[in-house]
Amino acid sequence: MRAFIAIELPEAFADEVAELARGLEAVCAGRFVLAESHHLTLAFLGEVGEAEARSAMAALDAACADAAPVPLRATGLGTFGRPRDATLWLGIERDPRLIALADRVREELSARGLAYDEKDFLPHVTLARRVRVPRGALGDLAFPLPDEATRVTLFRSILEPDGARYKPLYSARLGEGGRA
Repeated sequence: MRAFIAIELPEAFADEVAELARGLEAVCAGRFVLAESHHLTLAFLGEVGEAEARSAMAALDAACADAAPVPLRATGLGTFGRPRDATLWLGIERDPRLIALADRVREELSARGLAYDEKDFLPHVTLARRVRVPRGALGDLAFPLPDEATRVTLFRSILEPDGARYKPLYSARLGEGGRA
């Protein structure tokens, strides 16, 4: 199964991200991510078996055991790829607590011999894929208000013709030292 570890967006922040995406959808052509699929990836694992998934759960518990909730502050929009076939994302501030959590998750995965995509961590929430971003102003966009994330989850990614669907497999809570 394809798997990744991500921060789940707190409800109010998630609602505001969805509202931002709806505003962008009115001016950008592309395949927008379903609101319930918005998340902030800490580590992409790729294909894993059952034993590796259990090890990832243990890594998640260890990484989150003493971690405090992490602040989420929107920093603006960005893209990966070509202007006419891009991935559009909402940037998230590189707060030291967020960076420390991502580093800890990756260290715990490595300590258990689990492979993950080792690209530099760029905190963001993917809003759309295969999008055409028009030149010039995008209109009056309301960005999410700052919030704190308290849940980190191991997700299974199920690829379907209309995009990926994410199934939570296991969660840990930040600031409470335990399983969610």
